[in-house]
Amino acid sequence: VDLEVAPQAGANVTKGYKGSLAMGEVTPNTKEYFQSSMCPVNVHWHLGSEHYSVGEFDEGGNGPNGNIGVPEWANRNLAEEDVRDGFRCHHYDANDEKFTTPYEWKHCVGMEVGETYEVHWPHSSVGACGTVNQYQTPFYDGVFCNLPLESFLTLGKQDIASNVGVHGQVFTIVNDESYFYPDMMRGMIKDGEMGQDVTYYTGSTTGQTRDNVMCSQYTPITWQVDRKCHMISASSFDKLCYDMKMQRDDMSSDLHAHGSRELVHHDWAANNQYYPVKEARVADPMPASDVPSFLDKKPESDFFADITANSCAGAKLAFDNELCVDLEVAP
Repeated sequence: VDLEVAPQAGANVTKGYKGSLAMGEVTPNTKEYFQSSMCPVNVHWHLGSEHYSVGEFDEGGNGPNGNIGVPEWANRNLAEEDVRDGFRCHHYDANDEKFTTPYEWKHCVGMEVGETYEVHWPHSSVGACGTVNQYQTPFYDGVFCNLPLESFLTLGKQDIASNVGVHGQVFTIVNDESYFYPDMMRGMIKDGEMGQDVTYYTGSTTGQTRDNVMCSQYTPITWQVDRKCHMISASSFDKLCYDMKMQRDDMSSDLHAHGSRELVHHDWAANNQYYPVKEARVADPMPASDVPSFLDKKPESDFFADITANSCAGAKLAFDNELCVDLEVAP
């Protein structure tokens, strides 16, 4: 594979936005990931949103710790409105107790009611899908579990975009059990309005070690990002952290929010966005439930005892960040 391919994430996902980076014939995977034999191999989240969606998570949002502004370069006129790249949701209300009542966290670390978090579910067709080693931290181990470097180097850009992808979904945490959802491990929540208004594009891995100077070489991968921000209960996240603790691999370093990448400049954002039209599915609300803690049983189990049994450990293919200007774009 030619590693000198530069489309980056997270970008503007507002409907109608297109980046300036010509991707030629490379397109995002627009199928449901499971239809491409891909499975989730990790779940983690970032403080605030790395992506930007006008009116949903942008510079006009708010939270208990305020918001961030947008850089001057991020003004851009698109079709019917001015779309500014820049990240909190708009749900927060300091006078509403569900945004301000503290929650007693048992499993997640450093989380806060009222805050905005962007959750990522990396998926891969060469992960340990359907096995006890499916979920991995770092997520790169899960993505590359069954893909040695010599095989990776034979892949084309479209091969990567078709077989590695990420679900992205943005939430404001509330202390209100009517917003409880029991299973956040398996990928983007697709229920009612959740997961229906999605942008597809090709980008890269993210995180605070990347910006518009230092770019990720883990690219081009597919991103499927929900453009809407949703409220979800703190207990939903705590249940997620509990589920993460129960995996064979040690996911403890993903039990807290990670730093967010600077919004991707137009020059590094792909121009191959796809905006499907879907009708929302309506489902009955899921009742809240108390989750027993079986963590004290984990050390006693032979299932977790042999660290060498984790066949994905250390499978990450190591590519350092590169200066964005040094990454030749050759669609």
